[in-house]
Amino acid sequence: MSILIDENTHVLVQGITGRDGSFHTRQMVADGTKIVAGVTPKKGGQDLDGIPIYNSVAESMQKHKVDATVIFVPPPFANAAVREAADAGVPLIVCITEHVPVNEMLSTYHYVKSKGSRMIGPNCPGLISPGKSKIGIMPARITRPGSIGVISRSGTLTYEVVYALSEEGMGQSTCIGIGGDPIVGSGYIDLLELFENDPETSAVVVIGEIGGEDEEAAADYIKNSMTKPVAAFISGRTAPPGRRMGHAGAIISGGKGTPEAKVKAFQDAGVPVADKPDEIPALLRARLS
Repeated sequence: MSILIDENTHVLVQGITGRDGSFHTRQMVADGTKIVAGVTPKKGGQDLDGIPIYNSVAESMQKHKVDATVIFVPPPFANAAVREAADAGVPLIVCITEHVPVNEMLSTYHYVKSKGSRMIGPNCPGLISPGKSKIGIMPARITRPGSIGVISRSGTLTYEVVYALSEEGMGQSTCIGIGGDPIVGSGYIDLLELFENDPETSAVVVIGEIGGEDEEAAADYIKNSMTKPVAAFISGRTAPPGRRMGHAGAIISGGKGTPEAKVKAFQDAGVPVADKPDEIPALLRARLS
């Protein structure tokens, strides 16, 4: 099984005619995703490889069943695109765009919640349920169907861990990149709960990084609410003190958000923490045996 998306998910692409939108739409289609329509204002009536393009999300939903949308629009327009999808009632909104203004996203986060939609991102690679559907930019070729759930703040580390799992014959139910910004639509706890309730997910990998306190909160949730095995990896453990790191969310403030604190929180929750991404499969196999 999988969470959030499967082979029956009908997907809309906002920004389908742009460079990134058109390229990744074709990749998603090649990977088996059901792309039913695209949206680019003032380009309604055109198509991309037979995929019809509309001027608005609302217009596309009058003609098609839409379960999810993926957003490939420039940063100044990303918040408006997310709100447009929420207003139209799209259940799942995946925002790939990076460099989205944080103060605007804070307001948009609450707006999406108020509309009853779920958001993944921004600044994320999206998600994939191997062999079923992909929304975003993850390379499907490194995945394989299975029962391991993956949640990550880092796109590149997601690929590393998924590749290591696949090489060891440990397929994935769903892999999700939640995004590296300070404000993201769905956090670890939101997704851990879904994996916990998915009967065909047997274990979960949590990939975190320095900055913020989300990993500590996730560890507390795992300790008190998870019955399935979890393994973790924390990036940035060798980062020099005071050095600015890549993600906007990788900010250590007031002694909080340090890698040591995150590793200790997971260990206190009974979650083994890998020193290197390729150690994850062995840690999981030990927990599952």
